[in-house]
Amino acid sequence: MATARQRLLKEYKEATKQKQDTGIALIPDETNLFAWRARLQAPKDTPYEGGSFELAITVPEQYPLVPPSVRFRTKVFHPNMHFKTGEVCLDILKTAWSPAWTLHSVCQAIMALLSDPAADSPLNCDAGNLLRAGDMRGYNCMARMYTIEYAMQ
Repeated sequence: MATARQRLLKEYKEATKQKQDTGIALIPDETNLFAWRARLQAPKDTPYEGGSFELAITVPEQYPLVPPSVRFRTKVFHPNMHFKTGEVCLDILKTAWSPAWTLHSVCQAIMALLSDPAADSPLNCDAGNLLRAGDMRGYNCMARMYTIEYAMQ
């Protein structure tokens, strides 16, 4: 646990420097260093553009040997995000985890997933089916509608 705490303190220091450049803000809970929030400014040229998405990040005591648990707190229409639970389907959060990953790099990977959804492993079957059918217009319209409804204040 001491290793995880030291690593998280180092990551917090780095995150405060990077916030302006990346569109990613990482905020640790004031009373629990193992609970974080992240605010992502959606990538340009996507149906999510202009949206601000909040993530809940739970860091295990075995971190960085074990990946954090990440969930969207903001509802999002995306094949790799579960609409109700906010769960994220991303290999680095499961089988492809490496201690080289940081909370910031995990957020960068999620931003990349917003730009380039993977329809082959959908947690949201409706979104996945639209993409697999080649209905980009339908997918983009739904994603944009949910972004306007839930991610734009």
